[in-house]
Amino acid sequence: MKRIVTILTEGYADWEIGLLTAAARGFYGIEVLHAGPGGRPLVSAGGLKVTPDLAIEAIDLKTTGALIVCGGGIWQSVEAPDLSKLLGRANAAGVLVGGICDGTRALAKAGLLDQTGHTSNAAEDRIETGYAGAAFYWDVPYAVAVDGIVTAPGTAPVSFMREIIAGLGLGDDNLEFYSGLYGAEHRRPTPAGAARA
Repeated sequence: MKRIVTILTEGYADWEIGLLTAAARGFYGIEVLHAGPGGRPLVSAGGLKVTPDLAIEAIDLKTTGALIVCGGGIWQSVEAPDLSKLLGRANAAGVLVGGICDGTRALAKAGLLDQTGHTSNAAEDRIETGYAGAAFYWDVPYAVAVDGIVTAPGTAPVSFMREIIAGLGLGDDNLEFYSGLYGAEHRRPTPAGAARA
């Protein structure tokens, strides 16, 4: 099984990839690597200090089954790394490409969403320089998988995990059980008389 490589940046949204990383590594036995700009240490939005396994520049697409872009505030700034060539090469090579939350902006900048169904945090938040995929935007609260590209809003880490694992050819009853287990809270009814937040 080829590895999953997740691209992290300073201030990355750690909760968006937690389930994917845990399920892929712990349950499916997939090698999971994290890459960052120059391979330098990073601090997540939640304050988690990590040192990536490798630099973005050292990603080997021949041994990569899925290339994921984690969200974070950097994607709306001029400090965002330009992943356009890497993501374009990955898509052309048949590598599953995923973006969650503002990580979808990197996919949009690479032109991968111009002709492909996709989603993100909100319709008005998807605009990106050169983005021409407005007609293909799905305003849904869950991950969307179309033609080897998986996108999700930052509030959908469960369905994002599910679509990435399924996209690697591992969709089965175990994946459905695992998805249901972690998505169960969304089906929980509010007890009678309980105040809604």
